[in-house]
Amino acid sequence: MLDLTFLLSAFVTLLVTIAPFETAPVFVGLARHLTPDDRRRTVRRAVVISGLVLVAFALVGKGLLGLLHVTLPALRTAGGVLLFLEAIHLMFTAPPGMSTLNKAEQEEANQPHDISVFPLAFPLIAGPGSLLAVVLLMSQADGNPWHVAGVLVVLAICLLLTWASLSSAETLTRLLGVTGSDVIGRISGLLLAALAMQYVFDGLNEGLLKHFG
Repeated sequence: MLDLTFLLSAFVTLLVTIAPFETAPVFVGLARHLTPDDRRRTVRRAVVISGLVLVAFALVGKGLLGLLHVTLPALRTAGGVLLFLEAIHLMFTAPPGMSTLNKAEQEEANQPHDISVFPLAFPLIAGPGSLLAVVLLMSQADGNPWHVAGVLVVLAICLLLTWASLSSAETLTRLLGVTGSDVIGRISGLLLAALAMQYVFDGLNEGLLKHFG
């Protein structure tokens, strides 16, 4: 049976790391030179590409880690630490949506070119945080077909929200304003920090039980 608590945790984790609402103001700035038709095509292409990348990581990430002899407790502990760092960026970087782009990437992204792959699909949608999150969630599913299907469905829902958010980015940005975007970023960061620490606790607990239990 599907665990609703696991499903809710997966939804919050992916929603916060994919960050559809925080990405909208960034997209407005990047797409200012595009026509409305070009914007729609760019959003559609970016969501499809990032979705394919995230699904690929979901399906093969755990197996790849197995080839590298990385245990699940180690993955959960390290993943929790990295997601916690992502949460700190969300809470203390302004605007939060720019936290996955460094200065050089921002300069390159502002040049007139196709932005659907870089920086929109990667790293803004399928960034390090969301890629790591989907691998962690699939490891938690532990082969349970209901949980695996649940993670993929939740991922699809988050990508649909991302498509809707970017498609109406200008309207959303006007409604939220700078303050609204910052509040969403801070709350998202807090939720992600709590989930990240839970991953750390779970990983340490499993590792200690495995070695000393």
